[in-house]
Amino acid sequence: MRTPDLIRFARDAATGNPLRSGLLVLAMAIGVAAVVILTALGDGARRYVMNEFSSLGSNLVIVLPGRSQTGGFNPGNAITSTPRDLTVDDAQALLRAPAVKNVAPLAVGTSEISVGGRLREVMIAGTTAEYTQVRKLELAQGRFLASGDWRRGASEAVIGAKVRTEMFGNAPALGQLVRVGDRRFRIVGVLATSGQGLSLNTDELVFVPVSLAQAMFNSNTLFRILIEATGRETIEPAKAQVTEIIKLRHEGEEDVTVITQDAVLATFDKLLGTLTLAVAGIAAISLAVAGILVMNVMLVSVTQRTGEIGLLKALGATGATIRNSFLTEAAMLSLAGAALGYLLGQAGAALIRHLYPTFPAFPPDWAVLAGLFTALFTGILFGVLPARRAARLEPVQALSKR
Repeated sequence: MRTPDLIRFARDAATGNPLRSGLLVLAMAIGVAAVVILTALGDGARRYVMNEFSSLGSNLVIVLPGRSQTGGFNPGNAITSTPRDLTVDDAQALLRAPAVKNVAPLAVGTSEISVGGRLREVMIAGTTAEYTQVRKLELAQGRFLASGDWRRGASEAVIGAKVRTEMFGNAPALGQLVRVGDRRFRIVGVLATSGQGLSLNTDELVFVPVSLAQAMFNSNTLFRILIEATGRETIEPAKAQVTEIIKLRHEGEEDVTVITQDAVLATFDKLLGTLTLAVAGIAAISLAVAGILVMNVMLVSVTQRTGEIGLLKALGATGATIRNSFLTEAAMLSLAGAALGYLLGQAGAALIRHLYPTFPAFPPDWAVLAGLFTALFTGILFGVLPARRAARLEPVQALSKR
């Protein structure tokens, strides 16, 4: 039997029972769509986290109080126990490091902001003028905190975009006096919308001089120290120099964790890349289930078409021809299911991107190709047994069952 005739025969056999074939195609489509959508979610999460950390600033080095015992960055390191606190003096000492360009201390706490009868709880971030340079933040209005002595600070504040909207509405915010905790501050700037970063949502922050924030919280402790290295090639030297300076200041104890932006990115890239592979493997199980369905359907097809097989053999068709016709039918149904699943998966990923525009839910090419190939391979693999069974039927016995 020629190849075109073989394909035509398999097509007619598949369309001869549309309900059975439709269910088989649907099962295969669900498996492929699950692979596409789940890998789009996994890889989208990886891209989202990478983009978020990349937007924190360039050449970033972060000093956290407390010593990590693992020797590397772990997301749990953000909360650590420490025998000695980080101070503003520690932060200023880091400016002596040759590989350090800017240093921004950060003290964090919560308080209430009130103006014109409006009151809400906000996160207070005490820092210095260098913070915007380290984090590459943009201002929508006004200016950031003034430069000067880190141990003193003017009673001025910079607010996030969401705080500005909720507290002032359409009224101007610049120059207004607000009460934060038990102190009064004058608004000198409003940040442009930027969202989450370093576990802080800058749209909901109120920035004040670090000395005043520590006085408000009655603490000399810093939440962390942000450092900008002089260049990408000096990130690791900056890390080493910062660690050595802190160690000398803390009586020889290495009681801080110094992480780099690249280390954070590499860690999350590895974690979320593994997660994507895991969910792809889970989704691929549905393809195995669909393959078993292919085998069951094809076995039923062999039973129902026993007489037809006997007639073909009586007319001179070889066992190989019968086997190839059933394998072709299984391949065609699997390919149709894979194509439908691909379209459904892409539509699902597009819907996720539409509902969550900031989430890059794009399925990776390797996952799409793997899903399509696995669907086709599974369909053919599980179609082998029914095809061999059909090929082994004796013509006389098969004709007797017509």
